[in-house]
Amino acid sequence: MRVPRSTLRRVFWRCLFLQAAWNRRGMQNLGFAYAIDPALRRLYADPARRREALRRHLGTFNCHPYTAAAIVGGAIHHEERVAAGEEPESAPLEYKQILQGPLAAVGDSFFWAGLRPFFGALAAAGTLALGWPALVVALVLYNALQMWLRWSFFRAGYRMGDAVVERVASLSLPRWAGRLRSGGAVLAGIAGGLLGARTTAGTAGFALALAAAGAFGGFFALSRGARLLPSAYGAIALGAVAALAFSRLGGGP
Repeated sequence: MRVPRSTLRRVFWRCLFLQAAWNRRGMQNLGFAYAIDPALRRLYADPARRREALRRHLGTFNCHPYTAAAIVGGAIHHEERVAAGEEPESAPLEYKQILQGPLAAVGDSFFWAGLRPFFGALAAAGTLALGWPALVVALVLYNALQMWLRWSFFRAGYRMGDAVVERVASLSLPRWAGRLRSGGAVLAGIAGGLLGARTTAGTAGFALALAAAGAFGGFFALSRGARLLPSAYGAIALGAVAALAFSRLGGGP
């Protein structure tokens, strides 16, 4: 028994609202049940079996909203096997319980502490250097990338089931998260330098030198094991303070 592609697309669309009904008791359980419901309606013609399948997905669930797409897809993979009599009814629940913690950690590290800050710093530096179109471009790129990754997770979970762990591991997301954090600190320093340079009448080369100083400060702090946000704020402050100091020395306003 297979869920049609049109239904899978509906399920993925609903995954985008996973946290819309977040609650203290079940956390994301209502969102998960809402997302998977179209697939369950396809798999279980008997209303009693369908209600039972939906009820087992109302247990407590909490994961990163992006990587949770892999669990929703994998749950459908196991529900197909349950409906065909190839697995016990506990299989989808065991899958969810095992993966929600590790995938939450991967998602927090990559998306919240790596990708999003990087594009935030990119938007700030780009806007200061090129104007508001750079902000729009950064937002479009970020959302296009995160949506593509979410769809990839969902599709891999559905097609591979338990083997989705190997697929996620092959992406080396923790390594990419570290690179994004370093890049975000550099961009934050550049943004700080550009912001400070706006208070001076200096040349473009002077502004670039200040931005580079702030960027180097942020990168050096991260390489020494500093945390991301303090490093980013420090890089911004370094660039701004350097610009103001040189402005005073040069007789600027």
